[in-house]
Amino acid sequence: MSSGAVRGVRVEVPATTANLGAGFDVLGLALDITNVLEFSLSDTPGVEVHIHGPGADRLPRDSSHLAVQAAWRFYEESGLPRPEGLKVRQRLGVPLAGGLGSSATAVVGGILAAAALSGADWSMEHVLELASAIEGHPDNVAPALLGGLVVSVREESGKVCAVPVPVNEAWSPAAVLAVPDFQLKTSDARAVLRPAVTLADAVYNVGRAALFVAAAAAGRTDCLSVCMGDRLHQAERSCLIPGLASVFAAARAAGALGVALSGAGPTVLALAEPADAEAVGQAMVRAFADAGVSANIIHTAPRYDGATVYTIRS
Repeated sequence: MSSGAVRGVRVEVPATTANLGAGFDVLGLALDITNVLEFSLSDTPGVEVHIHGPGADRLPRDSSHLAVQAAWRFYEESGLPRPEGLKVRQRLGVPLAGGLGSSATAVVGGILAAAALSGADWSMEHVLELASAIEGHPDNVAPALLGGLVVSVREESGKVCAVPVPVNEAWSPAAVLAVPDFQLKTSDARAVLRPAVTLADAVYNVGRAALFVAAAAAGRTDCLSVCMGDRLHQAERSCLIPGLASVFAAARAAGALGVALSGAGPTVLALAEPADAEAVGQAMVRAFADAGVSANIIHTAPRYDGATVYTIRS
């Protein structure tokens, strides 16, 4: 290995909140909480994984770790040999299985770390395609990779088309996350959805998703309560999340500009004026408690930097 070769890499990947109410499987927003992955080449053959942070005991510490699997897919797609020895360190800041894109952070982080270690020159589009293939859909991996508010769809060919929204600097709501103390599998949350919807419900969501994008571009938060309405998925998923309707109502009553499930849930996202964020969070905690659910509050904000890669050279 040459003296200037990459020996290690650190990748910081933001959490994401998908759907934002109306934009089911289409809209995603990066948030300013992160998972950090460090990959370094080792002289000892095999894979060594160390994990720190909440939920660390629930993740594997071998090559079955999702970030390692994503890295292996990168090497396979690139036609490059895997490292003989690899050491991985992960610092968790994103709740697991809470609807905040924790798996997307591992997939994006693993691909970017492998690309940096190998020296391969992959475009963001190429990374996004592979990450979406591994994750199964692009609504979380696109904002995790690119940052900010992103609209992503699959073309008929299967290719992902993702476009970041140029958000107006005046659009700066606080993001208040109520994270219940239970996990919800995305597969279970999808299983309760209707296989077909009415034209009226489809138009309802299409209009509000478009309005959300327009409002962010125009710097308007006054219509978020309208933008984040939904008729496609949240009512059906309420059977899996005790007290969901009451949590929504409590957030709005406390001053939330808009409220929605974060991804498939069970985390609830409220967008609010910064001055109202504390009251909104407390209201959601009380509403969940009334339904017999303990919840933690995370105060954050939209993040406009996507995944960030730092390399360590020998």
